[in-house]
Amino acid sequence: MTGSFRAAAVLAASVLPAACKPPVDVTPAPPEARAEEIAGTGASVMIAVGDIASCSSQGDERTATLVDSLLRADSAAGVTDVVATLGDNAYPDGSASNFAICFAESWGDSTKLILDRIRPSVGNHEHRSLRAAPYYQYFGDKAGDPDKGYYAYDIGEWRAIALNSEIIVNRIFSSAERLAQEQWLRNELQSTQKHCIVAYWHHPRFSSGYHGNDSRITRIWDILVEGKATLALVGHDHHYERFLPATSAGVIDSVNGLTSFLVGTGGGSLRGMRRPLPHSARRVEGHFGVLKLSLGKGEYRSIFIDTSGRLWDPSGGRCRRAPPATSDTTEAAAGDSA
Repeated sequence: MTGSFRAAAVLAASVLPAACKPPVDVTPAPPEARAEEIAGTGASVMIAVGDIASCSSQGDERTATLVDSLLRADSAAGVTDVVATLGDNAYPDGSASNFAICFAESWGDSTKLILDRIRPSVGNHEHRSLRAAPYYQYFGDKAGDPDKGYYAYDIGEWRAIALNSEIIVNRIFSSAERLAQEQWLRNELQSTQKHCIVAYWHHPRFSSGYHGNDSRITRIWDILVEGKATLALVGHDHHYERFLPATSAGVIDSVNGLTSFLVGTGGGSLRGMRRPLPHSARRVEGHFGVLKLSLGKGEYRSIFIDTSGRLWDPSGGRCRRAPPATSDTTEAAAGDSA
C-alpha cells in the first residue's frame, strides 16, 4: 500500500477503543523443523489463511510475499497447489475500494501467482458491503455462485469444500438458505469418491481466542463428522491454533472426530488468546503466517510458516475414509498429537 494511505489508516485505527480484546503474548520462536516433517511424496499443497488485507497493517504484504514464494517453489517442483482463504479477505468492509486499494496491492498484485491459484471463502467483513457483492465481483467464478458462496473442487487426491458460514450466523440469510447449504454439503459428501476431504469457512466452531466458540456451527460440524471429512479450516480469530480431532461438543475423538485449524494470521491486526480449550493442541500468537498442508494419498501433513520463514507445529494424520495405513506409511503419518 502507499505510505501516506497506510499512515492515515494507522492513525485512525489508533484512536479506536481497545474493547476487551486479550493482549497479544507473542509466542517464542520454535526450533527448526525437519524438511521431512513438512512435505509428502506426491502430495498436492493447500496454503490456507484468513483475515488478510488491511490498509492499516503491513501484515498482508508480508504474507503475500510468503505465499508467492511458496507457490513459485511448488511450480518449480511441479507440485499442484491451491490458495484457500478463510474469510475476511479485505478490511474493514469488504468494499470495492477495500479490494482495490488494500487487497489488490498485496495479495492481488498481478506480479504474484496468488490470484491464479486462489479459491476464497467469504467472511463477516465482506458482508458489511451489499451482501458481499464486491467480494463476488472481485473474485468472479473462483468464489462460486454469488447467491450461495459455497462450492467444491478436487485438489489431487483430496476433495476441498468451501462453505459460507455467513449463511449460518447472519440474519440476512433465511432458514431456507441455511438448510439448502446443509443439504448441498450432505450431497457433496455422499457423492465424492475421494478418500480425503478438507472443508473451510470463516467462523470457528472452536477457538481459544477473542471471539471464542460458536455453537451455531454445530450442525455443519456434525454433517462433516457424519460424512467422514478429515480437516476443517477456519479464521475469524487472529491467531493460529490446531485442535485435536473432536466432536461438535468438543469431546476428543481420534476415530470419528474432525481435526481443525484456526488460521486468522493473514495480515489483519493480530490478537491474543484466552484460556486454551481442552482439545487445543498448539497455539501461536503474535505472528503473521500461513498454514501449509501437504495433501497426500490417504494422509496429510501440516506446518505453520510465519513471515520470517520459521516453521511451527509440524503435524499430520490419516484421512478418515482412507484404507488402513500400511507399515511403511504408519510412521510417516503418525497422526494428530499435542
